Amino acid sequence: MSGEGTEDLTCLRFRIEGHVQAVGYRNYVIAEARRLGLDGWVRNRSDGTVEALAAGPTKAIESFFVVCSRGPSGSRVENVQMEKAEPPTEKGFRRRPSI
Repeated sequence: MSGEGTEDLTCLRFRIEGHVQAVGYRNYVIAEARRLGLDGWVRNRSDGTVEALAAGPTKAIESFFVVCSRGPSGSRVENVQMEKAEPPTEKGFRRRPSI
């Protein structure tokens, strides 16, 4: 296989810091991830951050990073950390319980 015609796939875990809880941040991320056709999940963490796992074409993941960095109105994103991760086993993008 030469790889022609196939898109590069990327899977990253995001940790978003700032004023990102109780402002509709997870709903915003879910809607945008679904629009981008990504697989993964998003959840609140007890330390006040939001964590997300997103897998899909590299260009869509780059767009998702912009989404995470911006957030919905009312949020204030101070930092977005990213690290490579294993792709989720489930298709689609969903909310996970807070940890």
